[in-house]
Amino acid sequence: MLKHVLAAITLAASAPFAGAAYDQHERTDEFVAEVEKEYGIPAEEVRNWLKQAEKMDSVLEAIQRPAERTMNWARYQDIFLTEKRISAGKNFLESQADILAEAEKKYGVPPEIIAAIIGVETFYGTRQGGYRVLDSLSTLAFDYPKRPLFWRELKAMFALAREEGVDPGTIKGSYAGAMGYGQFIPTSYLHYAVDGDGDGKRDLWGNPVDAIHSVANYFSEHGWKTDEPVTHRVTVSGDKYEPLVNVSRKPQHTVADLTAAGVELPVDIESEKPANLMRLEGKEGDEYWLGEYNFYVITQYNHSKLYAMAVYQLSQALSEDKQ
Repeated sequence: MLKHVLAAITLAASAPFAGAAYDQHERTDEFVAEVEKEYGIPAEEVRNWLKQAEKMDSVLEAIQRPAERTMNWARYQDIFLTEKRISAGKNFLESQADILAEAEKKYGVPPEIIAAIIGVETFYGTRQGGYRVLDSLSTLAFDYPKRPLFWRELKAMFALAREEGVDPGTIKGSYAGAMGYGQFIPTSYLHYAVDGDGDGKRDLWGNPVDAIHSVANYFSEHGWKTDEPVTHRVTVSGDKYEPLVNVSRKPQHTVADLTAAGVELPVDIESEKPANLMRLEGKEGDEYWLGEYNFYVITQYNHSKLYAMAVYQLSQALSEDKQ
């Protein structure tokens, strides 16, 4: 979910390309048939929506050069761990304290983690993206076949718009089709968005209650372990640890495996706990971190370990006054 955030730092939405409408594309019939079959949306309705969509060259440019490819941990820190973001996050925690507490009670996810996700994604809901999602996802679905997932996301966008009673032409988001406070892509919106305040709608664009509960629900559904740690800064010695570094997102080793390979822990951790060893390029050289299962859960939101570390460290900064 982060690539659209990073791109927004360097890219501004440009004017749409004045080409043929997507209701005339060579794959339109195929798309319309799938939406009708999978979601029960009448073909004529889908065609009318596609007729409104416009190709955006800026979207195609952005998707081919996401800013994250050139990022290291030091650069992530400069962007996401600023005093401005931390200060705004503490204000968000204070202003939404009751809602965050409700979400924590229901889903077991700490307020600081929820706030950090929203802080990294949209600066606490204030930077949700200026692209019309109908245009961006239509462009990617039909004119960027290298990533077929956007075909799926455009179908889901039509489904969620119908479910929530929203005109697809009015939905704004990132160049990659992510929306709302937490930048949910359409399939995530369909599966994990919840009606936090019971008003019969799942509004992740303008309702912080729904947005907060939805982020918490996402983490809960992906296995967040309440009251468990996320990660620990560690030191290493020798060279036996090298084959264990940055192996995968999901923990593939035990703490005992890592300590036997030369990883020195700052605290006592159960030896059979699953964990990963990560190396990050920081401001003062390489940093080594042990990631527990909750770190993996954060990477389910965005697969980058740099993203997950930014969320974790922002959450720590937001909770400093409470410690």
